[in-house]
Amino acid sequence: MDGSVEKPSRGVPEEIRTAWAARHGEAAAERLAAAEDFADAIKEATTPPNTTDTYSKGWKVWQRFCVEQGLPETEGSRGALVAYAAWMLDRGRTTPGRDGGRGYAPTSAHSHLTAAIVGLRERGRPVTKDAHSEARARLEGIATQLAKAGERRGRGKAAAADLDSLHRIAAACDDSPTGRRDLSLILTGFHFASRASEISGLLLADITVHARGIKVAVVTGKTKRSVRTVAIPYNNDEPEICAVRAWQEWHETYARTDLTAAAFPRIDRWGHIGGAMTPDSVTNAVARVAQRSGVPIRWTGHSLRSGLATEGRKNGKDPVNIAKQGGWAPGSKAMLGYMQLADEWDDNAAAGLRRGGTP
Repeated sequence: MDGSVEKPSRGVPEEIRTAWAARHGEAAAERLAAAEDFADAIKEATTPPNTTDTYSKGWKVWQRFCVEQGLPETEGSRGALVAYAAWMLDRGRTTPGRDGGRGYAPTSAHSHLTAAIVGLRERGRPVTKDAHSEARARLEGIATQLAKAGERRGRGKAAAADLDSLHRIAAACDDSPTGRRDLSLILTGFHFASRASEISGLLLADITVHARGIKVAVVTGKTKRSVRTVAIPYNNDEPEICAVRAWQEWHETYARTDLTAAAFPRIDRWGHIGGAMTPDSVTNAVARVAQRSGVPIRWTGHSLRSGLATEGRKNGKDPVNIAKQGGWAPGSKAMLGYMQLADEWDDNAAAGLRRGGTP
């Protein structure tokens, strides 16, 4: 992309093109419209695939709602968006959820509402701030009523990976290619607080061995801060869960010299090695290995991410350094939420109370 904007746009609404032409002339209007196309192309090229996929799926939910209600899909009015929020929590799913109902979990509904608003903006029909705020407020209000009525939807927060469970997994993974890949994937992902999409995007070139450990270049991060290079040192105190040793053993077994190959590829039941794992296959692998190893709480792909923040807090690590390792913004609400899993017992306001206070 060289910044050229020669071709006229067909994505700008006609009323905007007409206004530009009236102000600046037809030629300038064509150039401005072409610049809009260029901006859209840049956005598309720099938006993570998983974000694009989430918005695409969410827009289809909005389209289903509009068809069912007989509403135009390119009008995000206050009433339409509020009705959409209520519809999603009541009967928006095409198949029953875990509770047998057809309403979305509040987190999914929020995601789909965002996708609808983004989709409307991309189609030249931006939603007003008031309509956006009203829809979110009503969604949260209905979700609160559902919770008070005893309805619990969705999986809730991912269980945080912990060191005891990592030891269980290390003991259960054998020396087969799949066993070594799984152990390296989990230990490496845990030690840089990885999302499933970040693990699936790693190439061999992204993981380099150094005298004191390995460095992982995360170039597929979801946000600006999550694109990062992190160091993972040897763990000489607990070598069974040392991510560096696990990576070296897997790399030796993998035996690939092409640095553009996936760091963690698919492996079928016969041991045949394929291309890169998808984020979903990473999540499935983490859950499968944890269950097989006897981990008592169900893990998901996000368990590795929350686990480092939780265990780092337990071990007295500086929150600033935890944020750098996981690609969080300093003071991130998500990161602080994970840390609270450690603090809820160790730094509990109700623990150890005594008359007269602490001496």
